[in-house]
Amino acid sequence: MYNQLLPTFVCAADCGSFTKAAEKLFLSPTAVMKQLNTLEKHLDVKLMERTPAGIQLTPAGEIIYKDAKFLFDYSRKSISSAKAAMERTGHMFCVGTSLLNPAKPFMDLWYRVNQDFPDYKLHLVPFEDDHHGILFEISKLGEKFDFLLGVCDSRLWLNRCSLLPLGRYKKMCAVSREHPLAKKNCLEISDLYGQTLMMVKEGDSDTNDLIRRELTRKHPKIRIEDTPRFYDISVFNRCAETGNVLLTLECWQDVHPALVSIPVNWDYSIPYGLLYSLKPPEDVQRFVETVKKLISAPCTSE
Repeated sequence: MYNQLLPTFVCAADCGSFTKAAEKLFLSPTAVMKQLNTLEKHLDVKLMERTPAGIQLTPAGEIIYKDAKFLFDYSRKSISSAKAAMERTGHMFCVGTSLLNPAKPFMDLWYRVNQDFPDYKLHLVPFEDDHHGILFEISKLGEKFDFLLGVCDSRLWLNRCSLLPLGRYKKMCAVSREHPLAKKNCLEISDLYGQTLMMVKEGDSDTNDLIRRELTRKHPKIRIEDTPRFYDISVFNRCAETGNVLLTLECWQDVHPALVSIPVNWDYSIPYGLLYSLKPPEDVQRFVETVKKLISAPCTSE
């Protein structure tokens, strides 16, 4: 039964209102309603009824609500048990991992500093790259997991977490393997003339907003199609299915097997780094300071 939209359903039921749930989930009321409609369609069950006093669960909704709460409670107890087990033998950092924000870059960083944390182990916590719920996941830094390592210049993300920049990833373009551009080793901007370029909506990313302004002003022959503000697999699927071009990143070259990512002759890039809570506990802050020293240390060569 588990579905990534269940947290939205449970939150709406607990709040008794789409508006109150939206505030808690950092979404719009319309987005909450769309998610619940999608969940009902997926389950083929009517979960809620609107009333003058708010929203009310149907009998079927009551059952799904009860079982969803059990799943959440079971998950929390599992993480709590894992942490308790680590407490008996040492300490633990929980690291989030997903398709677009995999844990491997964090692991590479960990093995460079773990000698300073001899009693610590790592516990990987998977989460979904769902453009509806990613802000909720980011807000769980410090609760669900201690760290993520990923790309970020989103104002909405940075209102909910701290970022230690580690570098930058180049902006690239992805196309289906059957696309006429797929055989090119590098693209010129003029290669995109007559194409539809998919990119995130304006207003949240300085880098993407700059790219949009410059393409619109200097290269009007490129059509721009808005994607959701945060990518998930559905965005890559649409690129593969429509034959459009997708603005992507070098770190996402292997996300979708039907797409090929191609460098572009431009200088656009986006920062990536270590994401952690706005109010980190002492050991998390100590890890961040250790990484800062590592990246600021001068390189030496024999």
